[in-house]
Amino acid sequence: MRWSVLAIGQRMPHWVEAGWNEYERRFPRGFDLQLRELPAAKRSRNADIDMIRTREGESLLAAVPNSDRVIALDENGKQWSTAELADHMRQWMQHGENVSFLVGGPDGLSQPCLDRSDHCWSLSRLTFPHPLVRAVLAEQLYRAWTVTQNHPYHRE
Repeated sequence: MRWSVLAIGQRMPHWVEAGWNEYERRFPRGFDLQLRELPAAKRSRNADIDMIRTREGESLLAAVPNSDRVIALDENGKQWSTAELADHMRQWMQHGENVSFLVGGPDGLSQPCLDRSDHCWSLSRLTFPHPLVRAVLAEQLYRAWTVTQNHPYHRE
């Protein structure tokens, strides 16, 4: 079983990498959590945002293995509680499913990415800068995983 975070953008600030690495290392050996960074399209003052979003979406979809369950992180998605995320995780683990989480660039995900997704998940009603989403996502995945393991990290 593999969980992949496919994210637009490379060369993140140190604090983003440190946040991701902190939670990635907390998972036990044999738990396969991966971060795959894909290049962001070039942006200029007069850039065609729809075209950029389309190019980045094509890159994300090309990186998703056909058999993966796909979770799109999108501000218009459904918000999950920690317990709901843990329930989803239990199902994925029980079925041995590989999961790909799609994190778009500054302009979000393309419609084909949303259409390909099995779930559209919003981390919050707040808008986060896309680099921050990586650190928050890693922590939330770890938190929900600890719930599935009856680990004391999450306190209700």
